Amino acid sequence: MEIDFLIIGQGLAGSALAYRLEQSGQRIMLLDQSEANQSSRVAAGLFNPVTGRKMVKSWIAERLFPEIEPFYEELEKLTGRQFLTQKKIYRPFISVEEQNEWMGHSSDASIGMFIEKIFTESQYPQMRDPFGGVLLKMSGWLNINELLDGMAKHFGEKLKQEDFDENLLEKVPAGWKYKAISTKNLIFCNGLGALKSRFFNYLPFAPVKGEILEVEQDFDPDFIANRGVFRVQLGRGIFRVGSTYTWHDLDLGPTESAKEEILGKLQDLVKVPVQTVLSHKTGIRPATKDRKPFLGKHPIEDSVYIFNGFGAKGVSLIPYFSKMMVQYLIKSQPISADVDIARYFKYI
Repeated sequence: MEIDFLIIGQGLAGSALAYRLEQSGQRIMLLDQSEANQSSRVAAGLFNPVTGRKMVKSWIAERLFPEIEPFYEELEKLTGRQFLTQKKIYRPFISVEEQNEWMGHSSDASIGMFIEKIFTESQYPQMRDPFGGVLLKMSGWLNINELLDGMAKHFGEKLKQEDFDENLLEKVPAGWKYKAISTKNLIFCNGLGALKSRFFNYLPFAPVKGEILEVEQDFDPDFIANRGVFRVQLGRGIFRVGSTYTWHDLDLGPTESAKEEILGKLQDLVKVPVQTVLSHKTGIRPATKDRKPFLGKHPIEDSVYIFNGFGAKGVSLIPYFSKMMVQYLIKSQPISADVDIARYFKYI
């Protein structure tokens, strides 16, 4: 079998890139490593233009967020599945000073484009929002499992459900041979699996463990509550709540301390008590030290590429950067220096 691109990993990054290459007329094949898309499968799927304790605009949000909904809606039509939920996010203020700061933000076009409304007093007796809050738009969440299952069905025979064994990879004049597959190019989209590759083990990944809960709780407003933790509606009074971030304990198992941390922060956000904790899941995100993804070509091997390192914001980043990556691969258009792996070549 002769193809143009062999893509390692069918998580969110691999699925998006494979689809865009396919749409560009390229012959593709995906190998799905059994553990490689675990972080995609566990991720909450939130896309939020304002993040962090200081409530700052996400990096290049003005470029990223206009790409999100059209791309995932396109994949919904392709697969015949519904996995995109467009939902406003309500973030309470913690002080009058923060309230005033956000009143000023509303006149800044790069932030104002995400503001639906600013409230200067409490809106919900069930919430701890004595200073009001900001209602954000161009936000929501993605059911990543539904998307990945739909894309797997779409790719059909172009997806092989097997582990990738780099020892079986042979360099040939036309590119690479892997078992019965002859490919012109390789692309690593396999999350932290890339750390085990001889091609990209020098890249400074900074794995982050995240834990999330699913809980039963009353109070079901028409928005995602977000301050300290996010609270996403799954229906029938069930909410996904999280997430923790730790760079130290990378054990895959859930921890009682993380559970208590999430429940404590949830109580700081929503006064209504939790009735039941239904599930507790963990995942290791393929984050990077500078918190920007890895795109580009290996410094020596012309036909080996990486599209990886999207961390906790993959849902927001991947639509925009998968388009950039394909334009680079097919049309030789440049990759932004912020994300090009050339920024690390001096460390090899």
